[in-house]
Amino acid sequence: MKPIFVQLQCAPGKTYEVADAIYKKEIVSEMYSTSGDYDLLIKVYVEEGEDIGKFINDNIATVPGINRSLTTLTFNAF
Repeated sequence: MKPIFVQLQCAPGKTYEVADAIYKKEIVSEMYSTSGDYDLLIKVYVEEGEDIGKFINDNIATVPGINRSLTTLTFNAF
């Protein structure tokens, strides 16, 4: 399993509903933005060799309460 970090912009009041709906995740941080939305940074785990874009489209992008996915970051452990 490989961790990736995804930053999501959630509708007000939907942060924990969004997080609860995403499988194999850890909440890293929650930030309130001046636009009135909430930015949620989560760490999710994908299988080695799994297409990250497809994983996000299938498991994250369709969750109600997400306004948009801002970034996806991958890190290598040292």
